[in-house]
Amino acid sequence: MKWDEFHALLAGLGSDTPLGKVVQIRSEESEDRLKYFTEDQLRIRSDWQRRIAESKSRKEIVSELESMKQALLYMAGGD
Repeated sequence: MKWDEFHALLAGLGSDTPLGKVVQIRSEESEDRLKYFTEDQLRIRSDWQRRIAESKSRKEIVSELESMKQALLYMAGGD
């Protein structure tokens, strides 16, 4: 199965399935919703974020931080 097909199937999972729940927990960004997460949900999300962070090279991290820095400078009216 090609990635695009797999990704489309995965994205179509409902939150009423076990895998769909995990995907929903891992991808949640809303601070309002995160306030109501259980300890287990927060652990699942934290473990996933740690795994993603550990998979990035130092060069990728520095590049992303530089992009954020430039965006903040732009929003503040700087060059």
